[in-house]
Amino acid sequence: METLIDYFGRLAIYNWWVVVIELFLIGLVVYWAVDFLEGTRGERLFRGVIFILIAGVLILNLVVERFGFERLQYLYKGFLVAVLIIAVAGFQPEIRRALIRIGRAGLLVGASQQLSRTAEEIISAVTDLAAAKTGAIIVIEKRVALGEFIETGLRIDAKVTSELLKAMFQTGSPLHDMAVVIRGDRVAAARVQLPLAEADSIDGVALGSRHRAAIGITAGSDATCLVVSEETGIMSIAQGGELILNITESQLRMHLTSIMKEMTPTLERFWKLAKKAPTTKEKP
Repeated sequence: METLIDYFGRLAIYNWWVVVIELFLIGLVVYWAVDFLEGTRGERLFRGVIFILIAGVLILNLVVERFGFERLQYLYKGFLVAVLIIAVAGFQPEIRRALIRIGRAGLLVGASQQLSRTAEEIISAVTDLAAAKTGAIIVIEKRVALGEFIETGLRIDAKVTSELLKAMFQTGSPLHDMAVVIRGDRVAAARVQLPLAEADSIDGVALGSRHRAAIGITAGSDATCLVVSEETGIMSIAQGGELILNITESQLRMHLTSIMKEMTPTLERFWKLAKKAPTTKEKP
């Protein structure tokens, strides 16, 4: 207890507002890293590294320096270097993805325009698939990460294009079955297995496995799911565990535009959402 009191006493020599700002910036960086890694394999590794660093710093400051264990202090510094090297190797895919994001045209064009183009690519693909009566199910990830479902499929990590989506769902394609998951403006994975909802009909209309999967994935997350019926070619959209059947291209564009605005990380988005009046839910 005396050690803790002495430690916090040393912190008291600094201006309180300096400490608050530093802690806020550290928390902001950690939050960004966790949010960026959420739903990936690197998330668990990051938490493990953070735990080791925090535990090590506490032990070093409260025990080693207190009792003068100089050899342990020397070994710990070498251990930190080893942890840094291991972390760089372990986070290689995530670091590459972050650098790609920084180097992409997003910094010049803006996230809003990127997501708008992504929405148009999805609309083009879905309408063409519907016209050809090619079954498809596309999940758009939002705030709730879908990493556990992505792990069941085949990772893609490619830019969303109409041609890519249509090629994936073409009959005979190895990626035709199950779902495609879109994260931001990237196709995260294909051939993803989704949970099926128990309901087998809605408004007297029998539901196939794709529609049940759309209800199932959106009931347990904030994702939006687009479905094209292989039998009829009609387009449907699921949100919040509810399915809207037989939507038109204009309705699809309206839904996706709203979704992409929610996903745009800018102050403009928050301003528009604050001014936006609540709308009545659309009926199928």
